[in-house]
Amino acid sequence: MKKISRRSFLFKSTALAGVGLAAGGLRSSAWAAPVGANEAVRLGIIGCGAKAQAHIKQLMMRTDVRVVALCDVDPKQMAKAQAGLKAGAAVPFTSTDARAVLARADVDAVLIVTPNHWHALLTVWACQAGKDVYVEKPMSHTVWEGRKMVEAAAKYGRIVQVGTQYRSEDGLAAGIKFLHEGGLGKLKYVHAPYYGKRDAIPRRAPWYPDWMNYEVFCGPTPVLPLERDKLHYDWHWSWATGNGELGNNGVHILDVARRMVRADGPPKRVLGLGGRFVHDDPAETPNAQIAVYDYDAAPVIFEARGLPAKPGVSYMDQAGGLRVGVVAHCEGGTLAGLIGCTANDPSGKVIKKFPGEGGVVAHMTNFLDAVRSRRTQDLAASAEIGHASAAMCHFGNISLRVGGAATPAEIGSALGAMPAAAEIAKSLGEHLGVHGVDLAKRPLTLGPWLDIEASGDGIARVASGGAGTLERARYFVHETQRPPYVIPETV
Repeated sequence: MKKISRRSFLFKSTALAGVGLAAGGLRSSAWAAPVGANEAVRLGIIGCGAKAQAHIKQLMMRTDVRVVALCDVDPKQMAKAQAGLKAGAAVPFTSTDARAVLARADVDAVLIVTPNHWHALLTVWACQAGKDVYVEKPMSHTVWEGRKMVEAAAKYGRIVQVGTQYRSEDGLAAGIKFLHEGGLGKLKYVHAPYYGKRDAIPRRAPWYPDWMNYEVFCGPTPVLPLERDKLHYDWHWSWATGNGELGNNGVHILDVARRMVRADGPPKRVLGLGGRFVHDDPAETPNAQIAVYDYDAAPVIFEARGLPAKPGVSYMDQAGGLRVGVVAHCEGGTLAGLIGCTANDPSGKVIKKFPGEGGVVAHMTNFLDAVRSRRTQDLAASAEIGHASAAMCHFGNISLRVGGAATPAEIGSALGAMPAAAEIAKSLGEHLGVHGVDLAKRPLTLGPWLDIEASGDGIARVASGGAGTLERARYFVHETQRPPYVIPETV
């Protein structure tokens, strides 16, 4: 009899089961009944990296939840998460196979804290298995995936919360209410800066992790050797597994900006520009980026800078007194913040402060309360909300990815109808100049304006580049999934 290695068995069993799950073979089960109002919610955690470990630290302070299962394709990550559990607590079920967690009768809900490319498939599987879901941001890896997640939540009657915790931030909510009540006059535009230092990623010869099932880690994406030194976290900077800084931290602040402009629907059009500068490393995503969103109320402008204020220092530039956050520019001043916010008059004098605490605890409480009540409408960040905010990031990246080299004059012309965006782009160019970047020799990439369909799920047309550009942009809305890790058209 031929001996089968453990690695071979895991590969084959995952592939076979994946076919059945992707075809919708996992359905709501008998144990998918509402959790009682006074019962502890039994949680399974899928993905055990640093973010999951932070969740566990918070969960260990609660009495209304029990962590009953841990799962990670990397056993080392799972061991770290298990070490963070409260001493004396019941030993949780552990597995490197997420399907084993989803099949358990003692799991009411799951936290999905994996790389982005696994968010959608795991959420669909969880909904089919009768589990409620807290999925980390960005909710999806592509626009199409996000819609399938929304459909799965609705079809199977599941509670799905997205980890954009500033939706539960009281100070921010109070400040936005002040803004909407006219406290600063007419809103002109919203600037959403993320100035966070990102060093070059160490490069090494192509390699495969040999301590885990790397094929399952890749899941829906191609199984390619790594050229970066570190497997975990730096997947953010690969298009196959992450969505760059726009999808990593940008989704938080764009979600806030969307509330400021009262945007329930998609923007009319989106434009992206940027590039990767100074660092010669294996990362694919930009470290200097702007995404412009044309809403009826006012434009929203995201800006990311990964390089410090100047060479040789660790501190970052600021915009509106912030390095990270959202600045609403109004006729009567600004509202700026993220954890709480402050209203200032045009001279910079403080009008009013709205203190906050971050929303982390309140956001999880909101999810657990909804798991018990079954009231999706009570969720602070439902699947529909998470999908709309993630799609903002995806469209901004898509425009950039189908763009081409452009001079500062061409960028200014493309943004001519939005002076604030043109000024921010000019400032970004000056920032790069401080780092010795000659934009005449190493230009920014400028994407076309993408007209967004009224549904928010597709691209109606592109302003430049022709049929080939539109076809490529539409490909990025969906992308391809590697069998058997495929979400069906009908979930």
